[in-house]
Amino acid sequence: MKKLINTAFVYMILGLFFGLFYREYTNILNFTGDTVLSVLHTHTLILGMFFFLIVSLFEQTLKITEHKKFNKFFISYNVGVVLTIAFMLMRGITDVHLTVVPKGLDASISGMSGIAHIVLTVGLFYFFSVLRDTVKDK
Repeated sequence: MKKLINTAFVYMILGLFFGLFYREYTNILNFTGDTVLSVLHTHTLILGMFFFLIVSLFEQTLKITEHKKFNKFFISYNVGVVLTIAFMLMRGITDVHLTVVPKGLDASISGMSGIAHIVLTVGLFYFFSVLRDTVKDK
């Protein structure tokens, strides 16, 4: 349970930081266009903080951390979220600094973001596998 709350706390700190980063970074550079940085903090808060707060509620009632697949879920989901956030940050910084993003760079960021989302999806499938097995056992 403590591991889940601490994970949520780390994502809260990151989410708040990214909100501040977006505001200050774009102000310093006098950037007024659209950028992925504007939604980076909400993605971090929802996929990280709120998700793990909800998982901690499941832990309290179902003891999902005792399931054999829990660590696979925890690792793959966190890797997916961190990679997704990292590539959103990369995309946002690219948006701010380049008026025209070179096709190769655009394609590589999109491709890596796709891989990050796949890893995130694998984590979600593990999570629902853990939930389904735990509820079935009760």
